[in-house]
Amino acid sequence: MNQIYLDYNASTPIAPEVLAEMYPYLQGNYGNPSSSHWASVSTKEAILEARIKVAALLRCFPDEVIFTSGGSESNNHALKGVFFAHKEKGNHIITTTVEHPAILNPCSFLERLGAEVTYINVDEAGRILPEAIESAINERTILISVMHANNEVGTIQPLGEIAEIAKKHGILFHTDAAQSVGKIPVHVDQLGVDLATIAGHKLYAPKGIGALYVRRGTKIEPYSHGAGHEHGMRAGTENVPYIVALGKAAEMAMLMQDNNEMSRLSEYFLERLVAKFGHLIKLNGHPTNRLPNTLNISFIGLDANEILNKIPKIAASTGSACHAGMTTISPVLKAMQIDETVARGAIRFSLGKYTNKNDIDQAIMLLEEAIIV
Repeated sequence: MNQIYLDYNASTPIAPEVLAEMYPYLQGNYGNPSSSHWASVSTKEAILEARIKVAALLRCFPDEVIFTSGGSESNNHALKGVFFAHKEKGNHIITTTVEHPAILNPCSFLERLGAEVTYINVDEAGRILPEAIESAINERTILISVMHANNEVGTIQPLGEIAEIAKKHGILFHTDAAQSVGKIPVHVDQLGVDLATIAGHKLYAPKGIGALYVRRGTKIEPYSHGAGHEHGMRAGTENVPYIVALGKAAEMAMLMQDNNEMSRLSEYFLERLVAKFGHLIKLNGHPTNRLPNTLNISFIGLDANEILNKIPKIAASTGSACHAGMTTISPVLKAMQIDETVARGAIRFSLGKYTNKNDIDQAIMLLEEAIIV
């Protein structure tokens, strides 16, 4: 039996088409894009082409795309960049209790520098109520940051409604779209965001590359200071092969985002789980308004780490951690007020481009062997 990879929300493999696009810039085309001689022409053009492709995916202007080292840097840049650029207006940031640590930890850091951060709770499906965001706004609020889709349970947030609130109050709005880009359409004008985060390794590009969308006219402090690369927003010689890779991945994502095959395969997986385990399982997150590839399933009364330890051929994730025999449940499920006996048994199965029906059937068989019904 083959190994089965069901952890695409953690990281995706590099697509062969993406790797092929990178090769010329790994083996040759080595000129510094900032130089003005013949060796820089191809690399400069490659960056421009990649920027256009990422912009096409987001439906924004190419000059609104800043290439970064990944999702964490993009989130840090958005939060810190707004905080330092708007200190004369205020110091208040609104975010949620279910954000990725790449949002929560920078917020904690900014609190040590004098920021006030309000963490909005979610309902039992992991969804934010827009009115809760509005009630938290005060005269010092400078930024709202709400993830587009949750990395653990897949719940999609009502960004359009939140954007209307932010606009009404003249507040900048950022979304961490690392998990949603490539899985569902992420069109920045439709979402109404001023800043958006992309992580390349979530959409079949390498780790170590990402982007931050910054709407024209949005004032943020540069992430690093130096020779003025990336429109003066991020100093440092550009990582051309990886930027090219992200551009190709974005181009491929435009062709995939309306594909219903992922939804069909995910529903098939859920149907098989229900048929096999029935009342012993629970789907965490929103039942319908969630990422098409993500199933967060609790095996009630069981320990998720113990289950996966019995079936090493399956690569999947738990949100819980085990230390000295004690299991700490996922902060996301805790924020959703999921009962501990349910949360302790939660496994996130996330499907991807290379998942097939045979993978699902084999996974069901292995789970059946590991769990005594």
